[in-house]
Amino acid sequence: MKYKYLLGFLFTVLLSACGSHSLKDTHTQNDDSSVEQAYVSLPAFEAWYDDDIVFYITTDVSSRKMARDMKANYTPRLRDAIPKYPKPPSVKTALERVYGFPNSPQKRNVFPSVPWPIGSESRDKQYSPLWLMYNVVWIDPEKAYVLKSEGAIFEAEDKGLVRIERTNIVVNCPVVFPPA
Repeated sequence: MKYKYLLGFLFTVLLSACGSHSLKDTHTQNDDSSVEQAYVSLPAFEAWYDDDIVFYITTDVSSRKMARDMKANYTPRLRDAIPKYPKPPSVKTALERVYGFPNSPQKRNVFPSVPWPIGSESRDKQYSPLWLMYNVVWIDPEKAYVLKSEGAIFEAEDKGLVRIERTNIVVNCPVVFPPA
């Protein structure tokens, strides 16, 4: 009798194991009746916005070298978002400027806008995660200092300290919540 109960218990355990499936099995089904939420890990980068540090991720870049350096997708078609220049004020685009500093020790880029607040309740109508890269080049790199806002960049340009150069590099860099 003991063996009968033990055999019945073992049979039940084995039968229930056959009915389960792994996450891998879920993704091979042809319908989406069992969709699991998966997570990925991406590096978060720091940038300046109006003297505050914000965080962003980079998913796509129109420059192969920059995509390789940032471990992002090389996406040359992003260049199609660049309007013809000079761009009339009436032409609207989804591109925002992002400022980089190729000849200075400054590592953080400068964003002119961010979603505020970050997340689904943002009220900022200017923010876009698509950025057209502008290089801020110091005329005399020995005089370089950290620029933490678009306004500070324009002030340095007005003083003849920097030159702002538009590139043809477009990046998809959404601003995200700070890492926990």
